[in-house]
Amino acid sequence: IPETFDELVEVMDMIVADGDTPWCIGIESGAATGWTATDWTEEMMLRTTSLENYDAWVRGDLPFDSPEVKGAIEAWSNIWFNDDYVFGGREQIATTFFGDSPNGMFEDPPKCWMHKQGSFITSFFTEGVEAGTDFDFFYLPPIGDDYGRPYLVSGDLYAATSDRPEVLAFMEYFTRGESLKVWMESGGALSPHKDVDLSWHSDPVEAGVGAAIASATSVRFDASDLMPGEVGAGTFWTGMTSYVNGDADLDTVLEEIDASWP
Repeated sequence: IPETFDELVEVMDMIVADGDTPWCIGIESGAATGWTATDWTEEMMLRTTSLENYDAWVRGDLPFDSPEVKGAIEAWSNIWFNDDYVFGGREQIATTFFGDSPNGMFEDPPKCWMHKQGSFITSFFTEGVEAGTDFDFFYLPPIGDDYGRPYLVSGDLYAATSDRPEVLAFMEYFTRGESLKVWMESGGALSPHKDVDLSWHSDPVEAGVGAAIASATSVRFDASDLMPGEVGAGTFWTGMTSYVNGDADLDTVLEEIDASWP
């Protein structure tokens, strides 16, 4: 299990030397095609620059065509655009449905050995595969020692639309880890609360992810989800798709995303 990004590259090269392919990658998602590339960009931003720069990027104060953002995209491009590293090569990434892409790991023989995605992706896995037997996971390692062990998350939000006492009491209940206990036991939920017990998880993958989040040196919310819709769910998605397809170079794409900021 690689603890550093250099070790991850060593694992990738070892897999290639064995005649296999390290990664399953797909970003097709209908009208939302490209969002997977935004997640990889956010992961690399957290590993190659400061939290202050990440937050400034979310606010629009650090432009997409800055060296920091461009460098983060180039970091994952070194993997994605190496046809030895990705099953099907670069040309198939944008046409492969993100939910189907990991299932190459479960073919016999496997078409690829690793996939990076949020914990929800297990619901798309080949029917019947079991965590710990057919698959496991590890933390995407840091790049260097400067930025610790960051963790990228997204989530659901609760919002009250009335200030009635019973509504506020209900909202207050959601501030406690106990409010998610049944959901965690049922599967499909991670908790941001510090007072949760990881043993409440029925799913070993979710329990492991919860432990990794708890031990992270920093946590940040998905940047594209926080950005204005025109960008985060608009030009960022389409721009990354054009870049991956080779329809536009990175500099042009980044300038167009910046120009779309409201």
